[in-house]
Amino acid sequence: MPNMTHPSSPAPDHNPLPNNASVVAAMAAISDPETGRPLAEMGQINSVEVTPSGIQVTVGLTTHSGILWPAARIRIREVLQAAFPKVSSVAVEIAEHKRPPGKLGQIGLEAKSVIAVGSGKGGVGKSTIATCIALGLARAGSRVGLLDADVYGPSVPHLLGLSGRPEIENGKIQPAKHGQGPQAIPVMSMGFLVPPGEAVVWRGPMLHGAITQMLRDTAWGQLDYLIIDMPPGTGDIALTLSQVLPLTGAVVVCTPQDVALLDATKAIAMFRKVNIPVLGMVENMSFFACPDTGKRYDIFGTGGAKRTAQELDIPFLGEVPIQIPIREHGDAGQTAANFDDPASSPYLEAICERLVGNLAAAHAARPPLPSLPVLL
Repeated sequence: MPNMTHPSSPAPDHNPLPNNASVVAAMAAISDPETGRPLAEMGQINSVEVTPSGIQVTVGLTTHSGILWPAARIRIREVLQAAFPKVSSVAVEIAEHKRPPGKLGQIGLEAKSVIAVGSGKGGVGKSTIATCIALGLARAGSRVGLLDADVYGPSVPHLLGLSGRPEIENGKIQPAKHGQGPQAIPVMSMGFLVPPGEAVVWRGPMLHGAITQMLRDTAWGQLDYLIIDMPPGTGDIALTLSQVLPLTGAVVVCTPQDVALLDATKAIAMFRKVNIPVLGMVENMSFFACPDTGKRYDIFGTGGAKRTAQELDIPFLGEVPIQIPIREHGDAGQTAANFDDPASSPYLEAICERLVGNLAAAHAARPPLPSLPVLL
């Protein structure tokens, strides 16, 4: 057959300039971190503007994935630059997409994710890590509540510098607040109800009632996350939580030495026995870096939690070194200052980002819901 292409005809353009439809099509594989559904199907591509100088898109994401917004912005830009290499610039803006939480369980808690932070034994920094996870998520724009369920040894009020007895309004316990504005963290703890130095001596049924009441009767508001600081060990409270509301999962905190890892393994087994998914392990007190010389000392060993996580097929969320300022900030009720310290903030922020990133990956792996119309 003769060649029907005229010799002077230009070669077909395999990289055409974009239009609105092709930009949306190029973003088809980008999912909403909260739901795992494609952004276009969820109506979260707010606007697309194509000009001779480039592409500008505005995408709506919920505050549940606030800590992932910077990574999402980079990902969208990379996808569009790869799809349209002739375009000179790609600008991506992220705006808040409002999606209120539903009510969980019979207690009616309004939260999208409920995450328990536990440990196999005391003294591993579980409360500090739980508090830092709550602070890190809130700093990134999420709406976070913090429940101190360590009834026998409540320490969250001290770590955050909070005190006073909660008031009751309209039948609801008014929690203490850490911070200001929409990202203020409502905090509830037995430490607000029991005088300092007084011991709580309760059996299982009383523990069950107290935890249920703090979950049900506290005015938490609408939350992206409720972080629950669990008591150490494998007691009744994990069973209570598994009965009264669906937990997203648990984070297990341990230190590198073998005795702590043995107890952490028991905590993991407990969570699995009551059908609470284990979202990851955090290794606290991983090492000590001498501030004078920078030399690293593995006081409790090294890498034990990471190896255990691999053996148990659990995500490893990160490590936190031994640092004097972390202890000083906690003693002073200024745990939030850890995020202003360049020696500790990268470790804590990485744990929060990996935790939410793993949740987003799990959401993306679920079967999609029926499509929604594209809104531009």
